[in-house]
Amino acid sequence: MEFGLFVEFPANSTTTQRQIFKDSMDLIDAAEESGSEGIWLAEYHFNPGRSVLSAPVTVAGAIAARTKRVKIGLAVHVLPLRNPVQIAEEIATLDHLSDGRLDFGIGRAAFPQIYRGYGLNYAESRDRFDECLEIILKAWTTDKFSFHGKYYQVDEISVVPQPLQKPHPPIRIGATSADTFELVGRMGYPIFINPSRVTTLLDLKPLVAEFHDARKKAGHTGSVDVGLRVPVYVAETKEKAYSEPKESTMFQMQRLVNVIKESVGQEGIPANDDRALQAQRLESMTYEDVMDNMVIHGTPESVVGKLQELQEELGITQVIYEVNFGCSVPLEHQIKSVQLLNEKVAPNIK
Repeated sequence: MEFGLFVEFPANSTTTQRQIFKDSMDLIDAAEESGSEGIWLAEYHFNPGRSVLSAPVTVAGAIAARTKRVKIGLAVHVLPLRNPVQIAEEIATLDHLSDGRLDFGIGRAAFPQIYRGYGLNYAESRDRFDECLEIILKAWTTDKFSFHGKYYQVDEISVVPQPLQKPHPPIRIGATSADTFELVGRMGYPIFINPSRVTTLLDLKPLVAEFHDARKKAGHTGSVDVGLRVPVYVAETKEKAYSEPKESTMFQMQRLVNVIKESVGQEGIPANDDRALQAQRLESMTYEDVMDNMVIHGTPESVVGKLQELQEELGITQVIYEVNFGCSVPLEHQIKSVQLLNEKVAPNIK
């Protein structure tokens, strides 16, 4: 099992933007020092109450310069928001600056709001995503190429630099909605699961099975990584694991409910999407429900047990854990949680 820290560069009402960057970098330093295998960066836009991480590639470059060992992952880079040729250039450059420590997690985002900010239509996001990925792969694997699609036109260009990793940095695709699991399976890529709209992590089991079935039917063979982004909080006692992240966790649950409700019926959301019902189910959950079903909070021993259960039930090979679910867990508690996970949890899970 591979473990990596998910970092949002989270905002809250009591911290300046300058302090957010400092605290997040301090957490990343502590994660590498205590043995984290990877650092994974979110991407958020136009939400000052949530995060300042709107430029993850820039931040990844800074992390590459201050670390020596950890993998640096994007989780996920929202492809349709940018020109794919520019993405190919920037990611290849980052692959060199990190000395080949980069993982390229990609997606199209689950909510339409950020597309409006860029003057784009969310209904076009899937087709734009497909064209972007095709262009990026051509840029990385051919000396010169052209592309003529519905949204992007490229004529006889050579992209430099080429990635350090050959043929390119590892690609994994983010999945939030049910239909994406089957799609990613057909494409053959590793999957990165963001279970933000399920009420229990084990609800993912049939979706992961669908991913594997689609992959097999499409002729893809061999093993494949299945990554799970999940809130994990490790404390020395059961009482601390319960109380320290409680307020932050429930704040995040309500924030998630609000975002889902706001997206119901928006342009680009399928008519059969059950977001209203998802929001209703999430809003009815108590903290105990969340603790039992959606997060992994506990002592090192109990966290090992919960992760082993997910490993057995879902076949996950990678855990991308966030220790500040809700953005208001004090930094010293975040650091302690990361240290306990690296020292007492990760070594006990194979």
